[in-house]
Amino acid sequence: MKIIRDSQVNLERTILDEHDEQYDAVKGILKQVKDNGDRALYALTERLDGVKLPDLLVSKSEIIEAYGTVENSFVNAIKQATANIRSFHEKQKRQSWMDTSPNGTILGQLVRPISKAGIYVPGGRAAYPSSVLMNGIPALVAGVEQIVMVTPPDKHGMVNPGVLIAANELGIKQIYKIGGAQAVGALAYGTETIPKVDKITGPGNIYVALAKKEVYGLVDIDSVAGPSEILVIADETANPQLAAADLISQAEHDPLSTATMITTSDQIAKQVRTEVTRQLQNLPRREIAEASIENNGAIYVVPDLDTAVQMTNDYAPEHLELLVKEPFELIGKIKNAGAIFVGENSTEAIGDYFAGPNHILPTGGTAKFSSPLGVDDFIKKSSLISYSKADLDKNAESIATLAQFEQLQGHANAVIFRKQRS
Repeated sequence: MKIIRDSQVNLERTILDEHDEQYDAVKGILKQVKDNGDRALYALTERLDGVKLPDLLVSKSEIIEAYGTVENSFVNAIKQATANIRSFHEKQKRQSWMDTSPNGTILGQLVRPISKAGIYVPGGRAAYPSSVLMNGIPALVAGVEQIVMVTPPDKHGMVNPGVLIAANELGIKQIYKIGGAQAVGALAYGTETIPKVDKITGPGNIYVALAKKEVYGLVDIDSVAGPSEILVIADETANPQLAAADLISQAEHDPLSTATMITTSDQIAKQVRTEVTRQLQNLPRREIAEASIENNGAIYVVPDLDTAVQMTNDYAPEHLELLVKEPFELIGKIKNAGAIFVGENSTEAIGDYFAGPNHILPTGGTAKFSSPLGVDDFIKKSSLISYSKADLDKNAESIATLAQFEQLQGHANAVIFRKQRS
């Protein structure tokens, strides 16, 4: 892991290039799904995943069997995490409101859930029951009527039992064994089996990301997610073992993941680099994590914490950890980060699984203008206007003046004619 002693350079991150070949492949897959529906889904799954599926929908018997393949401790952990995540997201709920003026005009905003949400749960390098919870719970809290889940099957045509249990605990009934760009296409266009949805959420590989980008406008999406990333700010009090473990926790996701540390201590930088090398030796996903650390990992040594904060705000990390003596003193200075983990006990892994905040976060610097997935992503708002006769008579001339200035006489007439009725 390289150590950089130059605070004037920009932090490095993996950029998800939109290669023409991959984009062309995605467009071709989407067209097949749009034109041929289920027939394309079966054919693409057989060709791309090597699985010949008898049907797309996960059966009730498969869900029941899933419970027999895991320990009770796992089911209990899912239930606990569900309660924590639901409690956190309940606090995000918005209410409709109306305001009545003395003249009788009523202005307001109606808050309503979207009708159908499609959630994508990855299943390539690993299974992610936690992603079921993080996608599904805010949709349920928002009041979404129909949740459709898609996730890739394994080589035997089955869905990971942990993923099925997580979905079942949330009450999600429509679970389909389909992944990749074809799954995004199915949710966006609808097929004979899979209903068209209003919004697609959830991370995936580059094909999923590009497919979501392509169908945006026909449906809404949460984001075009890039590789996972973590940034740790550490001072001389940081524990090198814990800092190294947190860096590796993101590096093991994907070879394209980015693990970065900014520290004010040259000694801590050296100790963390040594500790990263040591911890990688016995890691089950060592090959993936080593590739990430080798290609994208870096430790920056800076003169002070203010410099570290400035670099962090420019970088806008997905995950930010504050392993410093007084972490709460930095929070007010942090402007851009998807999630902030404060202090030694608040490892990023707690946020991934259990604490309550959502782990679907803005990546690639988009934390400068976007937020974690939440209840707001599954609602829409309608403005409400009930104008009184008194306010119409009072304001008609001003409204017409504005319309005429924009050379929209029809707009002006619509107001003037109403006033002339009296």
